[in-house]
Parts: sequence; C-alpha cells; structure tokens
Amino acid sequence: MKLKTYRIRKPKVVVIGGGTGLPVLLKSLRNQSMDITAIVTVADDGGSSGELRESITTMAPPGDLRNVLVSLSDMPQLYADIFQYRFKKEDKFLANHALGNLIIAAMSEMRESTYEAIQLLSTMMHVQGKVYPSSDQPLVLHAVFKDGTSVSGESKIAEHRKTIDHVFVTQACGATPKAARKVVTSILEADLIVLGPGSLFTSILPNLMIPEIGEALLQTTAETVYVCNIMTQKGETEHFSDADHIKILHQHLKQPFIDTVLVNTEKVPEGYMDFEVYDEYLVQVTHDFNDLRAQGCRVVSTDFLELRDGGVFHDGDKVVEELLRILY
Repeated sequence: MKLKTYRIRKPKVVVIGGGTGLPVLLKSLRNQSMDITAIVTVADDGGSSGELRESITTMAPPGDLRNVLVSLSDMPQLYADIFQYRFKKEDKFLANHALGNLIIAAMSEMRESTYEAIQLLSTMMHVQGKVYPSSDQPLVLHAVFKDGTSVSGESKIAEHRKTIDHVFVTQACGATPKAARKVVTSILEADLIVLGPGSLFTSILPNLMIPEIGEALLQTTAETVYVCNIMTQKGETEHFSDADHIKILHQHLKQPFIDTVLVNTEKVPEGYMDFEVYDEYLVQVTHDFNDLRAQGCRVVSTDFLELRDGGVFHDGDKVVEELLRILY
C-alpha cells in the first residue's frame, strides 16, 4: 500500500482535460489545501483559438489555457472580466477574439514558447497552482470512424455524426507529439489524477494520445479518477453509457488504468435544457454499474448536477467533496 505522505504535506492533484468542464472543477479545487497541476489540451482548432493558431503556427491554441488560468487565479473580478472579454462580431478583424487569447498569443511570440508564456502569466495572474499545456506545440486531432473513413481537425469531428473508432494526435508537420516540460513528472509524482469533466474524444483523449502522457498514466501509482460526462454529445458519444466512456479510455491506452468513476445520477428536469445554446448535447448518459465494476472501476454515484443558464454542468464543489473522500 502506498504511504500517504501527504498527511503531512499538501496532496498533489493533477487534473487533465480541456473545454468548459475543467475550469469548473479547478475553481472549486483552488479553495482546498492542495498542490494543483492542470494539464490542458492543445488540439483545439475552432473559433478564436483556431484563427490564432493559423496566424501564429508555432503557438498552441490559447482558449482552454485562458479559461484554466482564470479559474485558478485570485486576481480581482474586474481583471478577470477584462482578460475574458470577447470582442463583438462586428469588430472586423478582432471579431470574436477573447482579449486573453490575444495576450497569450503575444506572450507566446515574445517568449517563442506557449509553455513559457503560460508560466509568466501564471505569476502575473497570481495563479494558485501550476498550468501546463499538454504539449508546447499545437496538435492536430485525427478521428478514425468505424466505417474506415477519417477526418483531421478537432472542430470537424462532430460534424460527421459517425461512430468514432479511435482518435490520435500529431504535430502540424505530422511528427509524433511530445509532452511539455514537467507534465510527465507531475503525473508520476501525483497523489490523485483526475480526468475531466470534458468531451471524451476532443478534450480528454487528445492529452492521453501524446505517447509520454499515456505511458505516465499507466506507470503512476496515483489513484486515477474519471469524472463521467452528464450528457451525451452529438457526433462524439451518442448512445454512450458511463461504461462505454471507460471502455474507450482503456482501449486507447490498451489496458485498464481508471480506478474510480464519478457518475451523476440526478435527473435533468424535462424541458430544462436550452438546446439552441447547448446544441452539442443530446440526452443524459445512461448507467451500467455492473459493466463499470467488471472493468475494474470503483463507482461513486450521486448528485453532481448543477443547473444554470439553461445548461447542465457538474457542481464543482460536490465533485471536490468526493475527491477529498478518495484522497483522505
């Protein structure tokens, strides 16, 4: 049994993912006495991030990194609002760009490294924890469908509405991606590793498909927790149960590595979801606890639901409460 030395020090918690779910969890984790490391996907190629990575081809996409920095920062709300401000669509060449994305782009160019830019911004923004891009190079996400066809580009995958067989990542030049500095060490030294919440194929797996990161997850002695999505996603996880999510994760790393799964069992009220705003979501993920246990997972099932703004989210405080139980 691993000696829990963090009884006399801050436990080291590594959270891996991207999208909108990761900042929700990190914001709640920030209030705990923990040594937090966020490892953030760099395969996004849509919206403001996509436009910027086309303009500065050596820069990792900034959008997910921007949101994570804000979630872990204790800077005044006005500063956060300025950093998160998104220009109006009629503002010509600035249209839809978040100011923080432009700042990250500028600093990445100044330092000739997105990794270095994020470390400098972490200091400036009083970030409580460490934020690392999963790779210092922008990555291209590729999806291979069950029918044998394939597509390249994170933003294009869901458009096809096909069943995904597997995904993989490359550098823009086609080379094998490498993990950013300190990412692998953080995973190997962690007491707890949390995957998600976030899109399975486009926010979580792009990190794991970097060979060094996948290997580190198989080697680590830390408890590895998957926060299962509440809703299925169009063109990604249609008709998925919670057990299907785990099968996909294990298939991609070619062996079981998830120890515990957090599953929401609270029902979303009928007619609550605003599907015009949240058009990527379909129905609630179904449950197959027997299959989860057959795959070697401990299951924690309870109410993790937060309803706001016509959308369905994880309640970060409730998730962290369970993570603390696992740790201690």
